[in-house]
Amino acid sequence: MAAEAIDTASRKPAAPAIELRNITKSFGSIRANRNVSLTIERGTIHGIVGENGAGKSTLMSILYGFYRADEGEVRIHGIPTPIPDTRSAIRAGIGMVHQHFKLVHNLSVLENIVLGAEDDFILERSLTRARSLLLDLARDHQLEIDPDAIVEKLSVGLQQRVEILKALFRRADILILDEPTGVLAPSEAERLFAILRGLKNEGRTIVMITHKLHEVMAVTDTVSVMRRGEMVTTCRTCETDAGKLAEFMVGRKALFRVARDSAEPGERVLDIQDLSVVGRRGNEAVRRVSLCVHRGEIAGIAGVTDNGQAELLEALGGIRPATGTIRIAGREIDCSRRAASARSMHEAGLAHVPEDRQQLGLVLDFRAWENMALGYQHRFRRPRSRLLMDISALQDLTADRMRRFDVRPTNPSILAGRLSGGNQQKLVVAREFGNAPSVLVVGQPTRGVDIGAIEFIHRQIVALRDAGAAILLVSMDLDEILALTDRVAVMFDGRIVGERITAETDATELGLMMAGVVTESLQ
Repeated sequence: MAAEAIDTASRKPAAPAIELRNITKSFGSIRANRNVSLTIERGTIHGIVGENGAGKSTLMSILYGFYRADEGEVRIHGIPTPIPDTRSAIRAGIGMVHQHFKLVHNLSVLENIVLGAEDDFILERSLTRARSLLLDLARDHQLEIDPDAIVEKLSVGLQQRVEILKALFRRADILILDEPTGVLAPSEAERLFAILRGLKNEGRTIVMITHKLHEVMAVTDTVSVMRRGEMVTTCRTCETDAGKLAEFMVGRKALFRVARDSAEPGERVLDIQDLSVVGRRGNEAVRRVSLCVHRGEIAGIAGVTDNGQAELLEALGGIRPATGTIRIAGREIDCSRRAASARSMHEAGLAHVPEDRQQLGLVLDFRAWENMALGYQHRFRRPRSRLLMDISALQDLTADRMRRFDVRPTNPSILAGRLSGGNQQKLVVAREFGNAPSVLVVGQPTRGVDIGAIEFIHRQIVALRDAGAAILLVSMDLDEILALTDRVAVMFDGRIVGERITAETDATELGLMMAGVVTESLQ
């Protein structure tokens, strides 16, 4: 066991990889961490779980030098180690893979790896040496990747691989991963876990922040639970279970499946015929897709990342032009003119929760009330004014929706970038759900949010359905698809390859379709 590792020179137990002692951090009146102490042993995979806003990411950002603690001490391998910035963290052997990757999309893999770690005034010589080391690292850790590939053309799974290689290139022996599977398909997540186990077996220490308790149980040796900025408990993973961890996280017994009645579908509200969409790589990402959603039902789309779901959602949200036909309540929408289509969708009664809350859902440097108006600003004009907005009314509405949708802290003036990832998601949900749409198009609704927030968002989706909305839900999480939808279609290679009544299928059948294994028995 890692805690019993022996230093052969001194015959004493090896010092822990990380010791955080009485860490306190505040942002104005918000106390993110309260006297947090944590010990992480060498050569282990240590999970940190907790609700959104519990302080997990803040604590790890202090360890990585993004923030400075107001009080407390950091020890690395038993040595007091001030970490005023990320360079200090890297020198201490710490690497971090963020939930939202920190890559330059128009640079190659090799250029991203070297960026900030050049060892020569002549860049070409630095790149040549780095290429050799990168290829060795990729081979040794089963992280094979093309060094010359442009990052924006890589899948999210491969982009994450670049982030891990970047940390290893900088000789990290402590690796922090923040929500590492939030954008991965199940097969990619299993591949990542195999890589993490390999790194652990080499003696590296892995810290994993996650909301997915089944992953904690599957891959970690030890798990810590935080709640409201404090450390609640730390225990060996084999001595607990998902139910106990969930109860520690939210302070009550958690429900893992929302209760709902059978759907009573009405007339067809969203009707898509022969829709094709060109993707960000210039490829035909969506290929002549036809589907419909009825009033009072939740239709799901399952599929592995990069099979056209994101582009389909963007076309329906008016973000990406398309060819084909989109009708909302019988009204045909012009989906070919990007500038006009987003507002046309809203005016027709369609709301869109995008897959990527930071890139497409929010402006992080805007305040919560400003983000609440995004896409709907024309609704908040002052009477008899074409330009001025009623800011006071918008702030009051934002405060009300933040309370209704449990966005913490409930402060309309807080910058969106200061909210935790899960609370950013709830802010987007509050804006789009709060407008009582007749059609809701939602992508990855609970990506990177905690158990309590998942319950809440699921209840809101079901409530909208029961109020008569037509809902199209895209998720890579088959448990979410099976728990929420009334009918499910599967996308593969830009096409719908199968459709099922949810109650008449299971994860195995859907998984086969997601992998492109479509036999006559499945059709």
